[in-house]
Amino acid sequence: MASLETPICNFGWGAENFNLLGVDGKHYDLEAARGQNGLLIMFICNHCPYVKAILERIVRDTTELSQHGINTIAIMSNDPSAYPEDSFDNMILIAKKFNFSFPYVLDESQQTAKNYGAVCTPDFFGFNNKLELQYRGRLDASRKESAPTDARRDLYEAMLMISKTAKGPDSQIPSIGCSIKWREE
Repeated sequence: MASLETPICNFGWGAENFNLLGVDGKHYDLEAARGQNGLLIMFICNHCPYVKAILERIVRDTTELSQHGINTIAIMSNDPSAYPEDSFDNMILIAKKFNFSFPYVLDESQQTAKNYGAVCTPDFFGFNNKLELQYRGRLDASRKESAPTDARRDLYEAMLMISKTAKGPDSQIPSIGCSIKWREE
């Protein structure tokens, strides 16, 4: 399992459209996912220890961000034939178990992950109300284990700033996680 860091934020990069099936049976595109003040796109999966360590915090932060006009969508782009824990059926179970308040969608072709340049799980992309990238950093100091409960909420604070000013923080700490599990060509 390779651990990778996300690249530096490419401020102003425009969000790419997608049309992906959610665990609720609905299809989601960029317009359906966006919020009044912005959009958080997360590339996550079910099996990654980095994601498992922060799922409860993701739910907490995204629920609070929705009250500030920031919507969230979680995209699973791993190859489930190589990682059965990331299957669509298991995505449904995880979304129910953690009571996801956001769509959890399958990027079966992996094209959305490629379009975004996603490299790991978790990989966070924070967009303003014009769908311009303003944040590409970590959730908090968690790694394979959860950070202390009083850890700085990097993602939450950045997205709150974006909801108010449409700009993200100049200084961002990259996210780290397991590599995207690409399908063998």
